[in-house]
Amino acid sequence: MELTERFNTLNELYSLLHAAATLHGGPRLLGEATGRDGWPTHGVYFFFESGELREDGETPRVVRVGTHALSESSKTRLWTRLRAHKGRVGGRNPGGGNHRGSVFRLHVGTALIQRDGYPEAATSWASGSSAPRDVRDKEMQLERAVSRHIGAMSVVHVAVPDRGSRAAIESGCISLLSNFDREPMDPPSRDLAVGAARDT
Repeated sequence: MELTERFNTLNELYSLLHAAATLHGGPRLLGEATGRDGWPTHGVYFFFESGELREDGETPRVVRVGTHALSESSKTRLWTRLRAHKGRVGGRNPGGGNHRGSVFRLHVGTALIQRDGYPEAATSWASGSSAPRDVRDKEMQLERAVSRHIGAMSVVHVAVPDRGSRAAIESGCISLLSNFDREPMDPPSRDLAVGAARDT
């Protein structure tokens, strides 16, 4: 895709996301969202991080694209997926979460380790698909930091009932937004930014 064509297509995507956000009363902070907010059963979601802007210095920049239930056997709903990213509200470890069940949480936690340390969690973070309680307890401080960070992000969703269409929209948007191996456009800031990445 030529640079000018990509620029115009990016602008069109952001215009569509603005329209989608407006339709639902604006972007929602994930930390304030609940399952009672009228989420569609299936869709594609786009995360925005405070301070992450497009090259115009004004327009919020997409830092994450994701969807859910791409396999025929998966029954995951849109809110179920977003709730996994948000983390726990109550229970034994309120404010925590499970990065082994959310690639988004894993990436944000990894970025926080690189920026802030978290030595107790660093050795086991992203290791395995499950972990014993003592390991999870050592990771809890970081899990809570991840929940706070993601909870402060806003999310815009687009209802997409069809599985194939969700996959195509997700992969197409990630391809468009990614600066991998080409001239950067709307690059991330030098501060923490999780970037656009596949999340199924």
